Amino acid sequence: MRRAAAAGGGGAGGARRWLPWLGLCFWAAGAAAARGSDNGEALPESIPSAPGTLPHFIEEPDDAYIIKSNPIALRCKARPAMQIFFKCNGEWVHQNEHVSEESLDESSGLKVREVFINVTRQQVEDFHGPEDYWCQCVAWSHLGTSKSRKASVRIAYLRKNFEQDPQGREVPIEGMIVLHCRPPEGVPAAEVEWLKNEEPIDSEQDENIDTRADHNLIIRQARLSDSGNYTCMAANIVAKRRSLSATVVVYVNGGWSSWTEWSACNVRCGRGWQKRSRTCTNPAPLNGGAFCEGMSVQKITCTSLCPVDGSWEVWSEWSVCSPECEHLRIRECTAPPPRNGGKFCEGLSQESENCTDGLCILDKKPLHEIKPQSIENASDIALYSGLGAAVVAVAVLVIGVTLYRRSQSDYGVDVIDSSALTGGFQTFNFKTVRQGNSLLLNSSMQPDLTVSRTYSGPICLQDPLDKELMTESSLFNPLSDIKVKVQSSFMVSLGVSERAEYHGKNHSGTFPHGNNRSFSTMHPRNKTPYIQNLSSLPTRTELRTTGVFGHLGGRLVMPNTGVSLLIPHGAIPEENSWEIYMSINQGEPSLQSDGSEVLLSPEVTCGPPDMIVTTPFALTIPHCADVSSEHWNIHLKKRTQQGKWEEVMSVEDESTSCYCLLDPFACHVLLDSFGTYALTGEPITDCAVKQLKVAVFGCMSCNSLDYNLRVYCVDNTPWAFQEVVSDERHQGGQLLEEPKLLHFKGNTFSLQISVLDIPPFLWRIKPFTACQEVPFSRVWCSNRQPLHCAFSLERYTPTTTQLSCKICIRQLKGHEQILQVQTSILESERETITFFAQEDSTFPAQTGPKAFKIPYSIRQRICATFDTPNAKGKDWQMLAQKNSINRNLSYFATQSSPSAVILNLWEARHQHDGDLDSLACALEEIGRTHTKLSNITETQLDEADFNYSRQNGL
Repeated sequence: MRRAAAAGGGGAGGARRWLPWLGLCFWAAGAAAARGSDNGEALPESIPSAPGTLPHFIEEPDDAYIIKSNPIALRCKARPAMQIFFKCNGEWVHQNEHVSEESLDESSGLKVREVFINVTRQQVEDFHGPEDYWCQCVAWSHLGTSKSRKASVRIAYLRKNFEQDPQGREVPIEGMIVLHCRPPEGVPAAEVEWLKNEEPIDSEQDENIDTRADHNLIIRQARLSDSGNYTCMAANIVAKRRSLSATVVVYVNGGWSSWTEWSACNVRCGRGWQKRSRTCTNPAPLNGGAFCEGMSVQKITCTSLCPVDGSWEVWSEWSVCSPECEHLRIRECTAPPPRNGGKFCEGLSQESENCTDGLCILDKKPLHEIKPQSIENASDIALYSGLGAAVVAVAVLVIGVTLYRRSQSDYGVDVIDSSALTGGFQTFNFKTVRQGNSLLLNSSMQPDLTVSRTYSGPICLQDPLDKELMTESSLFNPLSDIKVKVQSSFMVSLGVSERAEYHGKNHSGTFPHGNNRSFSTMHPRNKTPYIQNLSSLPTRTELRTTGVFGHLGGRLVMPNTGVSLLIPHGAIPEENSWEIYMSINQGEPSLQSDGSEVLLSPEVTCGPPDMIVTTPFALTIPHCADVSSEHWNIHLKKRTQQGKWEEVMSVEDESTSCYCLLDPFACHVLLDSFGTYALTGEPITDCAVKQLKVAVFGCMSCNSLDYNLRVYCVDNTPWAFQEVVSDERHQGGQLLEEPKLLHFKGNTFSLQISVLDIPPFLWRIKPFTACQEVPFSRVWCSNRQPLHCAFSLERYTPTTTQLSCKICIRQLKGHEQILQVQTSILESERETITFFAQEDSTFPAQTGPKAFKIPYSIRQRICATFDTPNAKGKDWQMLAQKNSINRNLSYFATQSSPSAVILNLWEARHQHDGDLDSLACALEEIGRTHTKLSNITETQLDEADFNYSRQNGL
């Protein structure tokens, strides 16, 4: 093989078209000289073709597309051919731009020539003609020329916006679904693929789906499994484009089941009714389908014959005296006889008696002298039976009195005036001992036993599941400044609001908050009363989760607590990985409040503490404050290695070391170092509000007739309520009503918890427990331990299985909430209420791109756009403003990429909703982007394609 290229330079214009002919002439002259020098003998290589043969193209140039800025190569191959040249758009291509190769066909002995040329993007863009840019080959032999087909050369592209996006639909089951999609304009034309929930749809495997009709998706008969998010994916050799997702909901309209059999008549006699029912379960409505139309219950009247109890006729006359010295009389049950299931007459139908007054002679003896043995035996049996019945009656009486005295001792108070048990309310005193109490926080303070103070511990009957004997040392352990207000269940049912205040001696010192829930007895009697205060649940050490993270970053979530940690991309150096942990302190808080300061969040620890990050990470901590800068001064605090707490910053302060963004239910903190953090609040006014979650749980007690209600008031954080749920599961408690939110003001007024509207003839509540009051200080600092109060209800009969009442929780001169209890005390009939939605419990640790809502390539593009200062103000400060970040902007100015830190904060705030459309709208308002963020994918963000799109307005 040899390579030949014609020499000599040609000019532009018409001179170029003569170059192929000049080259052909030079070749012909050289061939003639060769034949003359070889004495007329023809050399094989000097004969370009067989006599009478025109060039035949073995390979012709194909249509081609220029992708981005890469040139394409056109080639053609002919046999036999003396020379081959390309002509593009009617003009000869310069010979220097040709690359030719020559070979010999072994089968025919003919020469084969192959020629290449390159076509660049600039050449195609500079051509302006009525048709596309084209090229063809022209091959020569000694008999003439042959031309190849024209090959068109076009610039490949794919625009970004779909001409028509698919639209969401709601269709009934077995209905037809048609989703239209018109892909973006492109060269070559884009091919369309459909995705369902990000998974490709294969119409060949599902005959019910057709994707061949003009890029549309057709589902012939909708099934429940066809519900989902559908996306149209368009792709060609340049790029891929995604349409907006269309949500398809396949709903099921409800259908009635068959009627049940008619019930029995509701009355035993007379006119009543009977009913039958049906349910909307054939099928049940799903996904917003319509409920069944019509009645679910039908009633008709019925008439039942009343039963008639039988009654005796009058006695007949006595019969004639018999030889046995007796006469008889009878009566019949016919006045009236029993009918329709009535009772038969009670008593004997005949009587007999001696008819001779003992003068009748039997066996030659007067009757009164005869003492049959049977009569004596019957007398003995009657005597012994009477004595046995008397003994049993005495025993029952003794047992009854004993049980009554024990039940009276269960109320846990020594009532001096008996009128307190009969509906009157009298003042009584707790009798206390005078020795010191080792449980006092300040043991140096001697209690003043002469000062009478109002005892404030709510008199709650002890939960039978959690009884503790009271000791003398715990007498001074009730909470300080608690007022006990007792209201009898009888007065509650009448709606009378008078309450009696019970006063007792109490110490003026401060009492510890711990797990000790018992009080001492009032008097050293045989009766052992139990009094349970609003008590603390058992504590655990800590709640912990871990995950291994690297350069790609990720998210660590504490399930059902609202606590999460976001490690940004690039925060950890490449080729490094760390096991990062996060925990919540579940024991007694180590942060001791100073003055009026209260703990508003759990104590969250993240580590390892010696880890260094190059970009601030985001820590999300839930809080229970009703956010208002006018009423609260909220601080972020960190625990030092020595165990002391120091203030990092106030939420409203300007700082360059960290950043706090306070949302209604959580605080998002940007930090550079790991450690233990917590939020505290200092109320500025009495209008400062803590959000409390109130819930009621119930369970059966050891006594089969008693049922216990436990009312909880905890900080409105997922972590605090999770503790309550965990403890109730161990105690067998059941959530009876959806928890509700209570706004508790810092106005120093206490909290009252009452049980109202108890069914009077089915249930009763033990005296002195219908209304309980909790002091302000105990509620305001309830984060120390979950707060609960127990109520004990008693059924009159075991047949009562349904309980309905109201729980009123209200703050004096504040807000109130009503919990409506409507439940069955039988577990098999009780409706279950779920505790958590569990949206973040599936994947506690997510690493890499799947942990972030914004794809990394889009994030880079946003940062590159907004980190650069702009004279019109369209930079990262505008990005912060559009995302409601209006203060402490100096923190972001100190970062290497302010936009990246702002997006990290956005990720932390939107970990559950991931509202990319809102972010896209914010960017469009700024004016630096004009496409919805949710339409862009990582595949289209190739840098060269992006640059080209900006230049050409695609």
